[in-house]
Amino acid sequence: MSHIAVIGAGQAGAALCAKLRNSGYDGRITLVGAESVPPYQRPPLSKKYMSGEMELERLFLRPERFYAEQNIDLRTGTRVAAIDPDSKQLRFADGESLSWDKLALTTGADPIRLPAAIGGNLAGVYVMRSLADADAMAAEFVAGRRLLVVGGGYIGLEAAAVAASKGLKVVLIEKAPRILARVAAPETANWIRTLHQSHGVEIREQVGLERLEGEAGRVTRAWLDDGTAIEIDFVIAGIGVRPATDLAEAAGIATDNGILVNAFGETSQPGIYAAGDCASFPYQGGRLRLESVPNAIDHAEATAATMLGQGQPYLPKPWFWSDQYDVKRDGTVSHWYFSGERLISVDAMNDPRAYMVGKRMIENGQSPDKAAVANPDIPLKDLMQ
Repeated sequence: MSHIAVIGAGQAGAALCAKLRNSGYDGRITLVGAESVPPYQRPPLSKKYMSGEMELERLFLRPERFYAEQNIDLRTGTRVAAIDPDSKQLRFADGESLSWDKLALTTGADPIRLPAAIGGNLAGVYVMRSLADADAMAAEFVAGRRLLVVGGGYIGLEAAAVAASKGLKVVLIEKAPRILARVAAPETANWIRTLHQSHGVEIREQVGLERLEGEAGRVTRAWLDDGTAIEIDFVIAGIGVRPATDLAEAAGIATDNGILVNAFGETSQPGIYAAGDCASFPYQGGRLRLESVPNAIDHAEATAATMLGQGQPYLPKPWFWSDQYDVKRDGTVSHWYFSGERLISVDAMNDPRAYMVGKRMIENGQSPDKAAVANPDIPLKDLMQ
């Protein structure tokens, strides 16, 4: 009986295993995850889970019984120490080994932590990536406490939103000239900045962290690179992630800002595949690595089809969402991005209609007239005609 092993029990790993079974694969499947819980949703960690709106069981992508019912050997709390492509074996940290016929890497990405040299190893300094991260900082979210958020991307902003909603005093710093500098237009950043400021968040742009100080091993103060110091109770670093490629690199698999795969999810080593946040795939003449739930699912399912000999080239249509506060601001706002005359992206704030119309047009290769987009008297649905 053939055996497919999957390293990484996150969104991509779970989706890949489910797709294998749904496509009729009746061989062995082993899904290996380093965390002690079944595959779960990550986006709610910094939103509904942290705010207490979502219980642990609701985070799980599937009920625990699903894996037994589908004859998927789910191994939680298990770390892979090495991959041997020649013998087709995995070696676990506890010394056990496992043979496989095909292997999928869905190892995701790891958060970038603040360096120990500037106080990043002090107690009270956190990142937001895993369930363990969320649980570790849960007791910090008490009204009146002082939080420093380092990083003005979506992860930092979402953490700031939860904290402000719980009555904490929040300062967010961003080294770049503005928040969301990598991913959104200045107009979108302005809208989100105003939203946060209306909830009491202090946003300092073009300001970086110089060092953290503490007492008895716990952070108490942050020195910023503008020469100011602020008293704080804890810190959340939202300064990005790195693709988890260590296992692949050690096994001689080609990497470059991710595990390099072709359009079918195949790595440089025969019989080994990769999908999700950890994978870099061909896109519009270059390469792309996406960190999003839709890509994790779609790429994993496309790769599963390849593993069963049914593959088609993966053609992503990138999109993602961000929940910040219970947004009920008057009116709706959307910003439409063009490359020449071609529509390439839409930011839709509190505007599901603009999101749906824009997404459908991009997927269909349609581009509306710019003047029509800017005309508030023309209904969005008419842009598609």
